[in-house]
Amino acid sequence: MQALVSSSRRAPAALRASRGFATSALRAQAVPTDKPVKAKEFKIYRWNPDEPAKKPTLQSYTIDLNQCGPMVLDALIKIKNEIDPTLTFRRSCREGICGSCAMNINGQNTLACLCRIERDESKDTKIYPLPHMYIVKDLVPDLTYFYKQYKSIQPYLQNDNPPAQGEFLQSQEDRRKLDGLYECILCACCSTSCPSYWWNQDQYLGPATLMQAYRWLADSRDSYGAQRRERLQNEMSVYRCHTIFNCARTCPKGLNPAAAIAKIKMELAAE
Repeated sequence: MQALVSSSRRAPAALRASRGFATSALRAQAVPTDKPVKAKEFKIYRWNPDEPAKKPTLQSYTIDLNQCGPMVLDALIKIKNEIDPTLTFRRSCREGICGSCAMNINGQNTLACLCRIERDESKDTKIYPLPHMYIVKDLVPDLTYFYKQYKSIQPYLQNDNPPAQGEFLQSQEDRRKLDGLYECILCACCSTSCPSYWWNQDQYLGPATLMQAYRWLADSRDSYGAQRRERLQNEMSVYRCHTIFNCARTCPKGLNPAAAIAKIKMELAAE
């Protein structure tokens, strides 16, 4: 009996030794090969409000794309973490939902988390903040007035006759009218790409805000359509749109603010 017990105790040790040998052999075979350095240059807009006399500049950073994620936001995070902690930008979800990382990349407004890094090493990547906006620092624009405009359209359901029981109901047809409107994440890419918004930002509401205005005009559950249209019935709020379509081309969510603005104009013209 004792012989059986001692042999059973020795067996696991031998088994562990054999497993260790096999694992070591596999580990030796799985050593990764070093990839050649794939250097990519990023030229990033820099401006520090603590040095107001110093003009904005483009600062160059070079990183190895083989040691970085595929998106421009990955490169920015790598630069901030490993090269220059003073680089300032906004980011949050990294999934194209929050709109925080909106910026101008190689001449187009987009979200850094959805914009892939061009793999061609011979071409640098230029990154600027959203155009024609006051800058807080580096790649961070001041969106205070943009959100003030959004607030001005009262972007919430208004109805003085709520249902006695349950909730507001919609037909499937009425619900489909909101598709392509409610998906807007207010990243401001469309408004800051619009020349009309650049010229008349103090009065023209811009593509993003107007698309949200139409989102509530089109909602069958809202009963304040007449009041909403009355607030837009002036020369500047809507009619500064000249259908340039920059907004539709640059939207990172694939939406069409120009179409929503055209529908608002049709409703205003019908009154």
